[in-house]
Amino acid sequence: MAHSEDVDHTSHGQSMGLLRVLGPAHVWALGVGIVLVGEYMGWNFAVGKGGAYAALIACWFAGVLYSCVAMIDSEVTSTVAAAGGQYTQAKHIIGPLMAFNVGLYLVFAYTMLEAGNAITLGFLVDTVAGMTGHEGGLDQRPFIVLAIMFLAWLNYRGVLATLTFNLVITAIAFSAIIVMFLATSPLLGAGEMLHKDLMSGQASLPYGWLGILAAMHFGLWYYLGIEGTTQAAEEVRSPARSLPFGTLAGIMTLLIAATLTWYVCSGLLPWEYLGDGVNGAVAPLFSAAQISGSNALVWLLGIGTLFATLASANGCINDASRAWFSMGRDHYLPAWFGAVHPVYRTPYRAIIFLVPIALIFALGAPLDQVITFSILSGLLGYTFMPINMIMFRKKWPLDTIKRGYEHPLHPLPAISLMALCSVTYFAVFLGYGTQLIAMIGFYIVVSLWFHFWRYRFVKRADQFTMPWPRPRGY
Repeated sequence: MAHSEDVDHTSHGQSMGLLRVLGPAHVWALGVGIVLVGEYMGWNFAVGKGGAYAALIACWFAGVLYSCVAMIDSEVTSTVAAAGGQYTQAKHIIGPLMAFNVGLYLVFAYTMLEAGNAITLGFLVDTVAGMTGHEGGLDQRPFIVLAIMFLAWLNYRGVLATLTFNLVITAIAFSAIIVMFLATSPLLGAGEMLHKDLMSGQASLPYGWLGILAAMHFGLWYYLGIEGTTQAAEEVRSPARSLPFGTLAGIMTLLIAATLTWYVCSGLLPWEYLGDGVNGAVAPLFSAAQISGSNALVWLLGIGTLFATLASANGCINDASRAWFSMGRDHYLPAWFGAVHPVYRTPYRAIIFLVPIALIFALGAPLDQVITFSILSGLLGYTFMPINMIMFRKKWPLDTIKRGYEHPLHPLPAISLMALCSVTYFAVFLGYGTQLIAMIGFYIVVSLWFHFWRYRFVKRADQFTMPWPRPRGY
């Protein structure tokens, strides 16, 4: 029966795989490019949950969480250098059922993030049209569809062009945040910040300490997706050097960008407007630029928002398709998805298949629901990582296999990550408890499907591609 799942992955008798063409800058562009849109939209829902100070505290605690993610990923992925990222890690270290679930977490986190980016892009086009005299509101749907289709085509044609494009537009979007900070802060600009007035009284912590806890839900949005650097493991020239460097440089970039974004937006926008992502600030940095009164800043942050959404959606297509492709290649999904394009050397079937799923959510779901779906899928993936890291060090201690990078603080990052994930689950439950329970129920159902049906097609002996010795204790 398993033979019905076999698919030819060869061309002219040679094994067909992904191309190793990427360097550290491309890894940085993939990680930061996916995440930087979180500085341009979405994080401000944390202000609505708990106020401006709560959003800042959530920003820094989420920064600690993602720093732990980056350290763990840097060690494990530089050692397990294959497409699929955390899915491939789980496959080698824990087992097939965990790997299947982690693969789905990755696909849904990135696909929902892609949909959120497309929604923001449609809003931005509509806003710019209004600024240039277009009345009556612009139909955003064609621009949403066009953006997703164009980026899918770019990914289809090759990873080097895809991530080089991301490198350029991500650098511009990050530079726009720096310029916005310098132009509006007392450091070099006119000193337009009004933190004292906008954050006094009820505005500081309107819902008390419970608001800080609730804000952790959307605090993750500042950094969600940095773990996507692992998806490039099979396409970088030097995994041991490029993956740790790109990932750790990426999280440092995002910590700076997140803090500057909070400072600028909370100093220019009232917290009620900033925290209302429906009738208030959909794209807070762009709204802050409008408040500044500078046309140059408005256009710069408009371009920055556009580039950040494009870079994120572009990286999401890259990462989701690699996870889906890897699961197909290992027969966790139909092996048809594990095909590599004979010319462009991309997982083209996985790319094409995920496009309509992103479009359905981008065209039919509200932004906060899409963001929450992405956050929850990512959070479930982060919960597995401490277990994965502890088992990795236990099964293969430092002296048994060669690692591309060894993070020096084990097990502190794993323990910290588990604790922060637990807090964030409670924060999500406070505002989106029904959605949290529904998603966990969904993953339980698909786990049962995998265990009782799909697992019969999996060739366990073919999955372990790493030349490691037998795990200690086995």
